[in-house]
Amino acid sequence: MQEVIERKSIKNIDFNCDLAQAYGIYKNNNEFELLDYVSSVNVSCGFHAGDPVTIKEALLRAKEKNLAIGAHIGFNDIQGFGYRPVELKEDELEALVVYQVGAIMAFAKAYGLSIEHVRPHGAMYKMAGEDFTFSCAIARAIKKCSDWLVYFAPVGDITSKVADYTGVQIAGEIMLEKTYNPDLTIDYSKDDNTNNYDLIKRLQHFLHTSQIRNNLGGMSFAEASTIHFSNKYKNSLEMIQQARSLIMPSPVNYNNAKISGWVD
Repeated sequence: MQEVIERKSIKNIDFNCDLAQAYGIYKNNNEFELLDYVSSVNVSCGFHAGDPVTIKEALLRAKEKNLAIGAHIGFNDIQGFGYRPVELKEDELEALVVYQVGAIMAFAKAYGLSIEHVRPHGAMYKMAGEDFTFSCAIARAIKKCSDWLVYFAPVGDITSKVADYTGVQIAGEIMLEKTYNPDLTIDYSKDDNTNNYDLIKRLQHFLHTSQIRNNLGGMSFAEASTIHFSNKYKNSLEMIQQARSLIMPSPVNYNNAKISGWVD
C-alpha cells in the first residue's frame, strides 16, 4: 500500500544562528555574516563560549539588526566547546541553566534589550533531544527565569511531551544538514550534509509538507517553528541566502502572535 503523506505547508518560520561563539583572543567573525538573513540569534553565555566583551558585541550587533535574542546555554566546558557530555543532578542542571540565562538577561537589560528564547548547545542539545527527564529539567529552569521565554529544543516526540508535561512554550527546531531517525532524533553517526542543492531541496519539501526524509527513506512529520543555520561550513552564507529566497523568516513569538490574532 502506498504511503499517504499529509501536506501542511509552512507559512511562517524562524531562522536562527549562534553568536558569541568565541572567547578571549579566539574570535569568530564569520558568525556576523548570517545576521542579515536570520530572524533570531542565540548568544553564548560564557560557559562553552563567550566572554563579557564578546557577549556585549553580539548583543549590540543583534540590536542593530533588530533581531530576536536568545540565550545559548551549554555545559561548563570551555576547553571542549561544550561538545562533551556532563552528568549532572537535576538541581545542578537547573542551577547551570538559570545562571546562564540570568547572565544574558541582565546583560541585555543593560542595553535596552530583552531575551525571548533559550537554546541548548552541543552535548546539552543532544541530550535534550534524547532524554525526556533531562529536557524537562531544562524547561523548568527556563520557566523559573521567565514564563515568557521560549525553549528552542530539537524537534520530535520528546520535545512535544516536554511541552505538555511542563507547560513551557517550546519551539521545535530542525537543522537541514542533519540526518534524522524516524522519531526525529538526530543520527549523530552520520556526517553533516553540506551540499546546498540537497539542503535547499529538503527545505522546499519541508515548507510544502512539514515533513523531512528520515534515514530509513520515509517521511517524518516535523512540527518545527525554527530552523538553525550554522556558520561553520564554507558555504553557510550561500546556503542561508538561498533559504531566505524561499521564505522570509520571522521570530517565533511574532509568528505565535500572528496565529493568535494579536498582530496582522
